[in-house]
Amino acid sequence: MDPTPERSLPPIPGLSALEDLPTKGADAVDAVVDFVKVKAVRPIMLATRAIVFGAIVLTATVIVLTLVAVTSVRILTVYLPGNRVWVSDLIVGAVFVLLGTIAWMQRVSRGAAGANA
Repeated sequence: MDPTPERSLPPIPGLSALEDLPTKGADAVDAVVDFVKVKAVRPIMLATRAIVFGAIVLTATVIVLTLVAVTSVRILTVYLPGNRVWVSDLIVGAVFVLLGTIAWMQRVSRGAAGANA
């Protein structure tokens, strides 16, 4: 025989709402976490990635330009007749001045950008 008799309790009104309370609470916390992630964390992550990759690209560009300049001077010094170092320096310097002048002419001044908009 069963030592504890089975008792039937009458159903309590609103008991199903109490059973769903942990699920609703977890869903609310999840919604808040997703909202914070979309509004705060994601833009910060994107900005951080842009800064890091920008720094990497800038560093690599400076290193490559330095190596190209040094290599150009060395090659021109060896292959120019008379071993005149100042001529190779002049040629490489003129190339960089020309590139800088082209970049300077393509810039957009702030006053002109505001007037055209």
